[in-house]
Amino acid sequence: MVLCGILLSCARDQKKEEEKEKQPAGERPLSAGEISKIRKEIDADRKSKLLEEVFNKKSGFNGTVLVAQRGIILLEKATGFAHDTVPNTMNSKFQLASLSKTFTALAIMKLKQEGKLGLDNTIQDFYPDFPYPGITLRSLLSHRSGLPYYQYEFDKRVRAGQIYPTNQQMMQWFAEAKPAPKMLNLPDHYFAYNNTNYAVLGAIVEKVSGMPFARYMEENIFGPAGMEHTFAGTSASPHLNEDRTFGYQNGRKLAKDFYDDIIGDKGIYSTAPDLLKYYNVLKSGSIVSKENLREMYTPRSFEHPGIRNYGYGFRLWVNKLQQTDYIYHTGWWKGYNTIMFFDLREDFVVILLSNKYNRSVYNIREMVDILHGDHRNSSLEENILDQ
Repeated sequence: MVLCGILLSCARDQKKEEEKEKQPAGERPLSAGEISKIRKEIDADRKSKLLEEVFNKKSGFNGTVLVAQRGIILLEKATGFAHDTVPNTMNSKFQLASLSKTFTALAIMKLKQEGKLGLDNTIQDFYPDFPYPGITLRSLLSHRSGLPYYQYEFDKRVRAGQIYPTNQQMMQWFAEAKPAPKMLNLPDHYFAYNNTNYAVLGAIVEKVSGMPFARYMEENIFGPAGMEHTFAGTSASPHLNEDRTFGYQNGRKLAKDFYDDIIGDKGIYSTAPDLLKYYNVLKSGSIVSKENLREMYTPRSFEHPGIRNYGYGFRLWVNKLQQTDYIYHTGWWKGYNTIMFFDLREDFVVILLSNKYNRSVYNIREMVDILHGDHRNSSLEENILDQ
């Protein structure tokens, strides 16, 4: 009997450990008492009503919205159509466009944390034939590399050959080009937002991890975060047609783009509820340490002082002292436009995902003011779209 009891106890302990391992990273669920207390503290009912009123003013919005504060969802709504006559739901998956860059930066910081690369490594440490020396991962992460735009340099080749290049093909084309495409400026000379930086970082994630970018993200970011409806979408993706949306612009459904298989700069599909899980991961430091996250949220570009800055993979809204007030990223690609915007001090996040281009997606100042309540006004402009 004693032996049987010991075996049962061991089995229970093993089951607990297995259940613990399956739990997504981030914060623990709130109890009913905690939820009630927080709702009262943040005046949740009033904020929900005001947020709904502001959101309803977004004429023609087609997509999903989710606003949460301190673990309480204040607004969650799906409108319009995913494609044709299929309505959007909170499970609809949207191409995040450049919001994908935040995940690529997180992957690089995770590999750094594990000692598999350093931010002072250069591209040529991983790709010796890459024609531009001295460009570090720091430069890529903060858009200070000076690299040419891959979309323009290879556009004629791609369209003439009807080719859907991958990140590794892009790296090979840069290596083989004679002469090499001209640099836009010297490395670390100044900030210049450029998709090439994050396409190269996506290739480096593949080179260092030894696996496709999509698989690395699934095993190391999305899976641990409990983001079951998030994936990196390429032609090879088995998830591409599950609850997916299509991008629309000027009333027309847009076809697959020749550059859709280059990912890291774009290419991640997700839902608003999954991005809330992502926010919880960023808040808790459960996948990448808080120290490394702080490094990501540190402004890196000061040659043009102002309220907009960039860290590693995140856009930063800074105050007059050039300190980070808000962390965010926007996205715009083939009919999709997106934003994820958060304040870690007051613990709120605003997520809007649209598959029918609508500039009002980036008009979130009223929402942010509501979340601050009566004690603080935001420094935001009406529209925070960064070109």
